[in-house]
Amino acid sequence: MSAPVYDRIALIGLGLIASSMYWAIKRAGLAQEVTGFAKSAESRATARRIGLCDRVCESAAEAVEGADLVVLCVPVGAMGRVAAEIAPHLKVGATVSDVGSVKRSVVEQVGPHLPEGVHFVPAHPIAGTEHSGPESGFATLFDNRWCLLVPVEGTDPEAVQCLRTLWEGMGAKVDEMTADHHDLVLAVTSHAPHLIAYTMVGVADDLQRVTDGEVINYSAAGFRDFTRIAASDPTMWRDVFLTNKEATLEILGRFTEELFALQRAIRTGDGDHLHEYFTRTRAIRRGIIDAGQDTAAPNFGRETTQ
Repeated sequence: MSAPVYDRIALIGLGLIASSMYWAIKRAGLAQEVTGFAKSAESRATARRIGLCDRVCESAAEAVEGADLVVLCVPVGAMGRVAAEIAPHLKVGATVSDVGSVKRSVVEQVGPHLPEGVHFVPAHPIAGTEHSGPESGFATLFDNRWCLLVPVEGTDPEAVQCLRTLWEGMGAKVDEMTADHHDLVLAVTSHAPHLIAYTMVGVADDLQRVTDGEVINYSAAGFRDFTRIAASDPTMWRDVFLTNKEATLEILGRFTEELFALQRAIRTGDGDHLHEYFTRTRAIRRGIIDAGQDTAAPNFGRETTQ
């Protein structure tokens, strides 16, 4: 058990990330008390039933009262509204953070609402599953995964260090970068791949109407991986694409150029180009495994049933 980093932490929104944060915080003893609030009465009831948070509150204002750290675990499009709601109730000296996968938009939405004396350290844990809701979280979600901190200009270094210590205590590796650089990097590693997955599953849905369900019945591993990604929370991903528009469109433009080049190679029978391209991309996969961000186990480490 670690020494507590904060006396009280408030989690606003009680989905996969907030739930996993709570269990990871409790596992390591990183806070004396964790309060929580979810907009949905059903989610609050579920949280109480499963013991998620030391105290589940009936309003965001109640949850943040006296909190040393407030973490916004809501869709990116809701960040500004929630920040405006909690701002009058924030304790002087508190830190406000978030877990959104877009950072420039969060900085612009949240920052203007925060009063003097409150620190703002946006963050993004690069971890998740296709599941959502209070019951989807687990304590090991962040183990050996990256959490990116995006401190705004003039942030107290001590506030940044405390948040870093919290995320490291939850098992994550921590790095810092600017908001714009973060959004470009994530457009490559997460946002564009999700959009491509959604598109491929949509194409397959159209096709299965013609093939009488064969696309679903005979799905190979590649397509199943697309469907896993495409099962992610629709509200969250709608907001991601609307708030990281420029970077996502830039990466999609580059993707389209690469796709056209592969189409040309297939059309003209250019096997050398295809082999060279696939060799290069295979090496990237090896680099991800070597960095400890995935497993080389058969079937991508999935458990199989006999």
